Amino acid sequence: MGLFKKKADPISDRTRSLNAEIAELEAQIKKLDAQLQQPASQLRTGSSTTSDGLRRNPAAQVPHKSHVPVFEANDFQGHKAPLDSVATSQHFNDLGVRKYDIVAAFRRFRAYFRSPDAHNPKLVSYLAAGSIKGLRPLRYEKRVARNRFIALFIVLLILSWGIAAALLK
Repeated sequence: MGLFKKKADPISDRTRSLNAEIAELEAQIKKLDAQLQQPASQLRTGSSTTSDGLRRNPAAQVPHKSHVPVFEANDFQGHKAPLDSVATSQHFNDLGVRKYDIVAAFRRFRAYFRSPDAHNPKLVSYLAAGSIKGLRPLRYEKRVARNRFIALFIVLLILSWGIAAALLK
């Protein structure tokens, strides 16, 4: 009977699978690192003369190159600019007191009510697009919240109108 069974959470399933992949990759990294750290004495060294008696240049041989992984740049905070603009001489009056900047004050006021920027914008775009199965898109959730607010506002408006009509009679 499926009434009392808990639904599977797609995020926790994905988390488990990603943790397993991470553990697998870490084991592979350790294995490759052990291969890289082998002593140089185990490498095959040949003589600098060939079988026909000609000398060859050992520096001309191609050295063993290890594969260096390329990582994606991670500058989540690199693009953030400070809220206040840079202080220049134009921002101060003759007495050296900072002038009141209305535009900057309005920006600070607006930033006070905003939520902080996302640390992972790619994940935010996935959640907004609804591409993770099992989760509703963010636009749907916003619409539901907006409709709840409008309905509650109308109910409170009717209730306050009724109380005002009863008191004014």
